[in-house]
Amino acid sequence: MGVPVTDGQAATLARFEALLLNRAVDLGLVAEGDRNRIRERHLLDCLRAATTVVPTDREACDLGSGAGLPGVVVAVVRPAVHVVLIEARVRRVAFLELAVAELRLSNVAVRHGRIEEMKDLADLCFARAFAPLEESWRAARRLLRPGGRLVYFAGARGVARGIETPLVGASACLVLEPVLESSGRLVIMTRQ
Repeated sequence: MGVPVTDGQAATLARFEALLLNRAVDLGLVAEGDRNRIRERHLLDCLRAATTVVPTDREACDLGSGAGLPGVVVAVVRPAVHVVLIEARVRRVAFLELAVAELRLSNVAVRHGRIEEMKDLADLCFARAFAPLEESWRAARRLLRPGGRLVYFAGARGVARGIETPLVGASACLVLEPVLESSGRLVIMTRQ
């Protein structure tokens, strides 16, 4: 993936993988069919988001964080970035709070509520299994500082290769091809 990971970060990611396997699958936060492929389907896929982080990025929001994918993964490998995990569902919030405590992630905050209620401004927003691109962009746009970016996981069916015209309020759109067999494209949109 091109993301340098220290031994300590790798150990933390392994503990997160165990939490996903032992808790998140049973809670319905990760599909039962993914039980034997959590590392590739979720952790490695989420590392792609870390490749979009630049040195000036300080604040990030994970929209509809669910099981903390990709927000927790990014927080582990990019400790200089403060990541806000936004989730409306109580059971998911409880899992996120458990994960943050168990992994001792001091650069993560869990926010229970709807995205429309959030006031935090961010350099980055992540949207993975959240909503279609247009809806994800509308949600992220109001949270992003000018020049901030939405990192959208398009999924296996994905988004058309050539988004020539960015959505309203975006100054640029970049589509990155998948690097894993199980992943889709990453769409990165920059706020004007």
